[in-house]
Amino acid sequence: MASPPPPTFLFPHARSRATYLPVLLALTIPPDFLLRVVVVLVPMILSLTVHEYAHAWTASKLGDDTAERMGRLTLSPLAHIDIFGTILIPLFSVFSSGFGLIGWARPTPISPQRFSRNVTMRTGIVVTAMAGPLSNLLLAVLSIALFSFLLRFVPGALASTGPRGSGVVMLLQSMFVLNIGLFLFNLFPIPPLDGSRLLPRSMDDLVAAVGPYSWILLLLIINFVPFLLSVPVALIARLLEAVFQTHLSGGWL
Repeated sequence: MASPPPPTFLFPHARSRATYLPVLLALTIPPDFLLRVVVVLVPMILSLTVHEYAHAWTASKLGDDTAERMGRLTLSPLAHIDIFGTILIPLFSVFSSGFGLIGWARPTPISPQRFSRNVTMRTGIVVTAMAGPLSNLLLAVLSIALFSFLLRFVPGALASTGPRGSGVVMLLQSMFVLNIGLFLFNLFPIPPLDGSRLLPRSMDDLVAAVGPYSWILLLLIINFVPFLLSVPVALIARLLEAVFQTHLSGGWL
């Protein structure tokens, strides 16, 4: 004789558990996680947008309107965001370590053959490539300059409102450190980073050969020799802090 089916009352709260699962997951997230997400994602999206806009603007000034025709000569983040590099990688960094210096947006297209005759294609490529990292360095300088100004003339704007300090201070700290990191990271001579465009033409074949494996190389550097980025970031941060006679990097470095 077949055994009767198991009584349904053994699992009376299955639906309840499914209903409360999101709540239970939320309770496992650190209480300041959302704040850290905002403090990292907002500066990351802003900084990468300015970075790509700088590429497009410089190329346009040199006579190449490719990016403009493709809708990339804009400060709208929607035109530049790469879901993986702009959103997911920074989110993973926040979840795993609390902060991250790495992120990227959609590459800005350029057509060197469209540069004006006033510059060679090689010069145009180098100038356009440098525009992105330099825009990040400029954002870092503006961040610490604004912090220094507020500290001296509007100190109330920096007043602490929580255990981790003022939200304004946290955003400026993130903008400062993040943009120094993006400035240096993009100068790595590894394709498709901007630094690879600064290499002499005699290395074009090597760059092309490394290209398909570049992300593996970058991941190895980030995970096994992170000091190649963290040490120069700290040095530049200390230099700018000495120039502006203030301390902004805080616990980020």
